[in-house]
Amino acid sequence: MVDTWWQTETGGIMISPLPGVTDSKPGSAQTPLPGIAATVVDDDAREVPAGGGGYLVLTEPWPSMLRTIWGDDQRFIDTYWSRFEGKYFAGDGAKRDDDGDIWLLGRVDDVMLVSGHNISTTEVESALVSHPSVAEAAVVGAADETTGQAIVAFVILRGTAAESEDLVGELRNHVGATLGPIAKPKRILPVAELPKTRSGKIMRRLLRDVAENRQLGDVTTLTDSTVMDLIQAKLPQAPGED
Repeated sequence: MVDTWWQTETGGIMISPLPGVTDSKPGSAQTPLPGIAATVVDDDAREVPAGGGGYLVLTEPWPSMLRTIWGDDQRFIDTYWSRFEGKYFAGDGAKRDDDGDIWLLGRVDDVMLVSGHNISTTEVESALVSHPSVAEAAVVGAADETTGQAIVAFVILRGTAAESEDLVGELRNHVGATLGPIAKPKRILPVAELPKTRSGKIMRRLLRDVAENRQLGDVTTLTDSTVMDLIQAKLPQAPGED
């Protein structure tokens, strides 16, 4: 199992380990595929050194690149080419390790600001699934009067794990030990399923609606929209909040 980076818009996988060619680093997308020019830059479009983090960009054309958005050329430019001149930016954060390999941090708009600290939803999700009781996790930032944003996690437990307040407390402490106390989720909600599109993407905006007690947005792209009913029904019982 390998981590990869690509979009529908890119027409194919762009960054991926190559079994038999690269030494595997679980969790890292590692290197651009042959013919793909990708790097990580800072706010001023300068390439970050090994060990640094920033924005994932493509710096050269590629065979399957998108040409425009149908009927809206300006939106195409504004969406993908306006943040960094001459570079394709899809909105994802990334970091490079000491070997120069790329690690994905998720959408930059999925970076939470908690008490002045930037925390990636991907990092918290990775910490949660590293616990033996968690099969899958999705994390969102919800508005909070005290910390600006509060970390709210939705987790699917493994078959042998039983939902309990003790387990939720254990999961919070596990994240704190892995990432630091500031990254402890304020609320962890065990659920049976996560809302996913037909292509398998988790719809975090719907989870954010639930976490902030808002009316749900469009659910038509979900594989099973009844998942949201189950999640909303459990929310008032969410244990582990303090």
